Amino acid sequence: MISYRKMNRREALRYSGGVAALAGVTGAKASLRGGAITDVGNLRVGHYTDQRRPTGCTVILFEPGAVAGVDVRGSAPGTRETDLLQPLNTVQRVNAIVLSGGSAFGLDSASGVMRYLEERKQGYRVGNVVVPIVPAAILFDLNVGDSNVRPDASSGYAACQNAREDSVEEGNVGAGAGATIGKFFGHGSAMKSGLGTASIRIGDSGLIVGAIVAVNAAGDVIDRRKGHVLAGALTPDGAQFRNTMAHIAGGNLLAGAHSGHGENTTIGVIATNAALTKTEITKVAQMAHDGMARSINPIHTAADGDAIFAAATCTSRVKADTITIGAIAAEAMSDAIEQAVLMAKSIPGYLARCDLRK
Repeated sequence: MISYRKMNRREALRYSGGVAALAGVTGAKASLRGGAITDVGNLRVGHYTDQRRPTGCTVILFEPGAVAGVDVRGSAPGTRETDLLQPLNTVQRVNAIVLSGGSAFGLDSASGVMRYLEERKQGYRVGNVVVPIVPAAILFDLNVGDSNVRPDASSGYAACQNAREDSVEEGNVGAGAGATIGKFFGHGSAMKSGLGTASIRIGDSGLIVGAIVAVNAAGDVIDRRKGHVLAGALTPDGAQFRNTMAHIAGGNLLAGAHSGHGENTTIGVIATNAALTKTEITKVAQMAHDGMARSINPIHTAADGDAIFAAATCTSRVKADTITIGAIAAEAMSDAIEQAVLMAKSIPGYLARCDLRK
């Protein structure tokens, strides 16, 4: 059974087995491993959160650019400029990556990021023209509040103006503002999720891998250290978790009985200061999906559009092994996913983990 009361950040991190320097729930930068994606350096993170309804966008700005790749696993993706990131294609560096709510409408937020970068003459030079390279991915949050309110170009521009190189807000902000999880039984059983970040330092090498993710999954989020549901579909009385996988294994979720297609999607970015090629960083993006699979179950379904971008700032002089970076990327992604639900706050109709305690 679950009893209800507020869980502060210290309790949330202790519950998940993490240790960190701690701050308040809103605007905190601590993660399960005590860091954020900005620890990588040479990048800034900014959010725009719409006050009219829960939605928004998040931008990761790379100065002066980063080698990037992508891996899309879900069957209902919404993306922009992902073909450009394939290793065989010409452009080697990106200037920013955008994560946004608003479904396909939210891809417009990348146009505002392009305007912001063009004004600062940052982008791919073609003669006298500078073309900012801004891949993007979206999640579906149009069922939370007024669906006519979506992130647009002005939202992306505002997110760039809000970008910082130190602390990163988590929870109901940016692309995670309208994120929800545990929707196989419909929205009446779902919980509030959000946006989370984490970083891991690799020994004394100076290499850092960071992750940021907006978790909007059909499945449940699992505490991978303890093996039980951390947040997800609730029973009708809200007293306990349904455990989506147990129902699937028991044959209690037949075709057509689960959440609608395209109403989910977990989107995130891995960043590292390692010097990697486009092929190598694409492999890191692939391996980072293992972190999603450890912390979200089920994942990569026909109802999700899961996508992970990966970017290398190439600022470290330490020779980096792709397998090592990819393995740590999966761990950082998993940490960030758990952080996204631990830092989320309840909104009308969607209870958050911070209001539950076993």
